[in-house]
Amino acid sequence: MDTFNIVVLSLSGLLLLVIGTLRIMNPIGNYENNSGIKIANDINLLNEVRGTSALMLLGGATVLSGTMITQLTTSSFVVAIVIFLGFAVGRSLSMGLDGRPNKLLIRGLASELVLGALNGFGLFHCLL
Repeated sequence: MDTFNIVVLSLSGLLLLVIGTLRIMNPIGNYENNSGIKIANDINLLNEVRGTSALMLLGGATVLSGTMITQLTTSSFVVAIVIFLGFAVGRSLSMGLDGRPNKLLIRGLASELVLGALNGFGLFHCLL
């Protein structure tokens, strides 16, 4: 497998795995420390946050599996693209409908766009 693919999938997968794990374990503290968002100690909100976090964690594990199992490389790129660009589209839509968020969230959007594009390039390269 190409070094570029390994690096992009590893970076993408580890980021999703770590953030997903941290948000499942301590959603209130993680959101406040890393996004500047104060979420209430509301059972329903925490349920939603942990559900999204589990999706990120399992998505990260799927993306990482593509670095070790070559038959999953293409699927791993697709999963990474869907997750990163999905978040980017949602954030962009929110910016248009709700207004400009804080700098940390804008940095998150930029990171998601970059990782989505890198994974798109990796997928394109894989399919050639």
